[in-house]
Amino acid sequence: MITIFFVIVLIFSVIIHEISHGYVALWLGDTTAKDAGRLTLNPLAHIDLFGSILFPLMLALVGAPVFGWAKPVPYDPRFLKNPQKAAGLIALAGPASNLAMAIIFALVSRILLGSLATEFTASLYLFVVIIVQVNVALAVFNLLPIPPLDGSGVLFSLLPRGTERVQIFLQRYGFYILIFLIFTGLNFLNPVMSALYRLLLGPMPMQ
Repeated sequence: MITIFFVIVLIFSVIIHEISHGYVALWLGDTTAKDAGRLTLNPLAHIDLFGSILFPLMLALVGAPVFGWAKPVPYDPRFLKNPQKAAGLIALAGPASNLAMAIIFALVSRILLGSLATEFTASLYLFVVIIVQVNVALAVFNLLPIPPLDGSGVLFSLLPRGTERVQIFLQRYGFYILIFLIFTGLNFLNPVMSALYRLLLGPMPMQ
């Protein structure tokens, strides 16, 4: 039951992440995602066969941290007044949406924490904690400044002229760097995620 719930939360958190890119692009004047029918919660519009199903399954089978992706929400920089700055805002929207969901459900967890007397509220608390943990992990992971993650889009929007070689290098080798980091465990992210868990969820109840 917990595993099924985790998968459902992961899928819809990724979908909201992608939709957020599209809505910020729309807010900035680009209707590409809207015209493509990508501003929807329908999973079929976002699932990528390899990135959403086959690759995560392969990682799970070899015992590596499970990682996947949905179809990227498209945007057209020609419709943006300041393409470089706008690209950074669009990229930041995804992790920001996950962090926002984590904060909202963390507040719910604080409310539930005071009423864990019944089996139902205790189970509900556990499910809410999973939502927070999944969204914190998505936000932190996606802020890594490595293509194709959103952090690279934020980084590229801030880099000054004369750093094109850095961007070209990361765009060319970023995916391979990312795969290497995934298979080595991404342990360097644990302190950041643990700190956010403690900040948002507070002390966990005794088992």
